[in-house]
Amino acid sequence: MEISASGLGSRLAEALACLDRGESVTVTFRGKPRARLVCIESPREEAVSPAFGMWKSRADMADVETQVRRLRSERFNAGASGVTG
Repeated sequence: MEISASGLGSRLAEALACLDRGESVTVTFRGKPRARLVCIESPREEAVSPAFGMWKSRADMADVETQVRRLRSERFNAGASGVTG
């Protein structure tokens, strides 16, 4: 990410989010690079999302496509009883 020195204050949260993702932030002054911000620590694993991988230990979730088809079939088969309204 590149950000001007004057815009750094108003976009600080955005710059910090970039650092959390492991990206560097280049600070420019009058259009020329003057500084580079880098994260002190390695990027956090949680930066992606804590929801990803929460069911990785479940055997029935090993094949996502099969699981989605099973869930959808329950919904679509419920309306296929032959009753019309």
